Amino acid sequence: YGRHCACHKRMTHSMPKPNLYHPVPLPGRPLKSGDEMEAEAKAFLNEMRLRHTVRDFDTRPVSEDVITDCIRAAGTAPSGANHQPWHFVAINDPDIKARIRTAAEAEEKRFYNGAAGEEWLTSLEPLGTDISKPHLQDAPWLIVVFAQRYGLNSDGSREKHYYVPESVGIACGILLTALHLAGLETLTHTPNPMGFLRKICKRPENEKPLMIIAVGHAASDATIPSAATKKKSLDQILTVIRESNT
Repeated sequence: YGRHCACHKRMTHSMPKPNLYHPVPLPGRPLKSGDEMEAEAKAFLNEMRLRHTVRDFDTRPVSEDVITDCIRAAGTAPSGANHQPWHFVAINDPDIKARIRTAAEAEEKRFYNGAAGEEWLTSLEPLGTDISKPHLQDAPWLIVVFAQRYGLNSDGSREKHYYVPESVGIACGILLTALHLAGLETLTHTPNPMGFLRKICKRPENEKPLMIIAVGHAASDATIPSAATKKKSLDQILTVIRESNT
């Protein structure tokens, strides 16, 4: 019996590891000429220049289908080991939005009354932010973004996730862009600390709340701070290392 077990063990160890990589064809899409690519890039740039954070929302409803399709778009983002370490909670329940506003404003009160420090508050001054967060109730939808610090398998064991902040950040960028292209305005809000969001949204311990995105149509009298229209110039955000001709 012992010899049989040892032999079986050796055979098991010598078995080749199965190849889990199974390539499939890249989905096709029409090739574009150089001129078409330049035109598309310029058009997208001009469209994104119209995107601004809005703090004053109209309360008129937004279709749930629009929200879910934009979240589906966010779910196409690349991620570490393709583990897709994100979860989105979309909320239009007035009572839940009110609870989130109350909890967020409590944290904001601590922030503005000393926790932030003078330098941070001075940096925020040109943006006109304060303790009051009516957008958390006025916007028809709140999307709470959670980062999964680790995965949970069906048997309760943990699955390691990789590059979680980077992966979720890319997904959020796609989400904000999708919402803008759908004709909606957004505001990203990050009360600190944000643990109350996991409790209100009933999310598990492995998920860390990263931000609240208020989503809807801008109020007819909405304004934006002039400071928000000032973006760094291209030479401040870009370095090009060109192929040498020598």
